[in-house]
Amino acid sequence: MAEPAARIPDDPGERAAFLRALAEGGDAEAQALYAQLLLDGNGVAQDAAAGFAWFNRAAAQGHLMSLNMVGRCYDLGWGVAIDKARAAECYRIAAEQGLDWAMYNYATLLALGHGVTEDKAAAFGWFQKAARMGNAKAMNYVGSFHEDGWVVSRDMAKAARHYARAAEGGDFRGCFNHARMLSDKGRTEEALTWIERAGTTATPAFVEKAGAFLDASSVPAFRARGRAAIERGAARC
Repeated sequence: MAEPAARIPDDPGERAAFLRALAEGGDAEAQALYAQLLLDGNGVAQDAAAGFAWFNRAAAQGHLMSLNMVGRCYDLGWGVAIDKARAAECYRIAAEQGLDWAMYNYATLLALGHGVTEDKAAAFGWFQKAARMGNAKAMNYVGSFHEDGWVVSRDMAKAARHYARAAEGGDFRGCFNHARMLSDKGRTEEALTWIERAGTTATPAFVEKAGAFLDASSVPAFRARGRAAIERGAARC
């Protein structure tokens, strides 16, 4: 999210107070930024319900990322009861107005059939739109569709290209999938580098799941050094 024009203080507490003043004055961008601080407990006491309320105020002014974040709150139960259908509606509206993150989130719900009727073809279309806008997470999912043959014919070359783009864009799943594709070409040392890079931004749950996958891999280098690589990356966070 872009920041308000005025210089924002560096001190977390001062930053929160500064943004709150602007937010109370009706600045939609400040409302969105302050909402995120409340959600994270950054410079202010964590209050997901208050964050949700501020995202709603900004969304009512047409702030698309805030509308997407209202969807995230409904999707994950941040400050409000989980409601996948309302999450999908928020994502859809923001996606149709051109927000790539909303496209990605809406596509995810369509692919899973959460809050909407499962529609992998529609999901693939939205992932493609977000990927064309540079969304690395969407690029990874486009790669998955090609690898698994969902909606489109299975095409490992296309999957590998999309995973490489996702990895270069910083998506941790893309980094890991890119590493898998590299290992298939015998480029295991390069693959291990990407596995370590995946660890730097991966969630703890993903690190553990990936570690188990690597431990059981048919690739000797992955079995011997894969878990250490991704855990080394995670330790750098």
